[in-house]
Amino acid sequence: MSAPSEPLSQWQLVWRRFKKHRLGLASGYVIAFLVFLVVFADFLSPYYYGMHHRRLDFAPPTLIHFWDEKGTFSFQPFIYGIVAAKRDPITNLKVYGEDTSKKYPICFFCAGDPYRFLGLFPTNMHLFGTGEDSTSPGQIFLFGTDDFGRDLFSRTLIGGRVSISIGPLVLMVSLFLAVLFGGISGYYGGFVDLFLQRIIEILQAFPGLPLLIALGYVVHRLGLSPLMVFLGLVSILSLLGWGGLARILRGLILSLREQEFSLAAKAMGASDLRIIFRHLLPNTITVIIVTSTLAIPGLILTEAALSFLGLGISDPMTSWGQLLNVLQQQNIVNVFRFWPWLMIPGFFIIVAVLAFNFLGDALRDAFDPFSQQGR
Repeated sequence: MSAPSEPLSQWQLVWRRFKKHRLGLASGYVIAFLVFLVVFADFLSPYYYGMHHRRLDFAPPTLIHFWDEKGTFSFQPFIYGIVAAKRDPITNLKVYGEDTSKKYPICFFCAGDPYRFLGLFPTNMHLFGTGEDSTSPGQIFLFGTDDFGRDLFSRTLIGGRVSISIGPLVLMVSLFLAVLFGGISGYYGGFVDLFLQRIIEILQAFPGLPLLIALGYVVHRLGLSPLMVFLGLVSILSLLGWGGLARILRGLILSLREQEFSLAAKAMGASDLRIIFRHLLPNTITVIIVTSTLAIPGLILTEAALSFLGLGISDPMTSWGQLLNVLQQQNIVNVFRFWPWLMIPGFFIIVAVLAFNFLGDALRDAFDPFSQQGR
């Protein structure tokens, strides 16, 4: 007889069920890829995200060539110089073309604008580029340029740092408040529970979006730096968002405190804090993980909406929502007609939101042993 296999732990069972959720697993890889892009954005982007390329505003995405105009193949990809040949007689907009008289080879691991790798080590090494200065026509713009001639690819990668990080940062503060007040409220009950629940209800009574818009307007009127605006946005979203999770945790703690393991710990003389944080809260970790994952998409959309309206992140910082602010400045109809590449940051928002939603659904099914999807 073969020896009986060892029983699987809870986390092993969760992982086994999660792997069967293909959409959730793929979403996890997408999120990991987005995180990789924004962490190494300085290295992956060919230019400093604030670099202005004069006379190249609203330039379309650069075409990468392997065959020249004579049909000769080249293993090293290259581009042609960008030239504004003329203006459209009806719209008076620049019409860009390629100067095929000179090739600009695309080099890899080449020198470019200086930056600090991971914010620590000074370097000027970039994954790719042409090695030309900003006045040369030999520029590579994978996503085109914006209204100031700034490389949209570089700005999209750098902007993802704010859009991706704001969710976890807000959740860190919100989880601390929710775990603290929800745990205390559920464990002690009575007057403490009544008092804390009334505070939560008062906070939840505030209209979230109008308050955020009003506070964003006030912050901008005060002339604070973009970093302070970002920190203020994180603080506001954190203070407004912890109440719901606190009430969920309260309900769980109310039921868990009457379980045998909790009563046994109390009978053995364990302190209240030890019972709450050592015995009760660990049994709510699955709810915390799933709720947090599903909350991130809403936070990404909130930041994007505020920045799109000009009340969130602003220059010199950037985010995906702030990059879409050009739609207001240039008329969204004109953007769709003449500069559709300016909508690319919106695609990243959609992908990130869907990925976090699918991941949250997969985690919820994986943690639920009775879920048909997770079996």
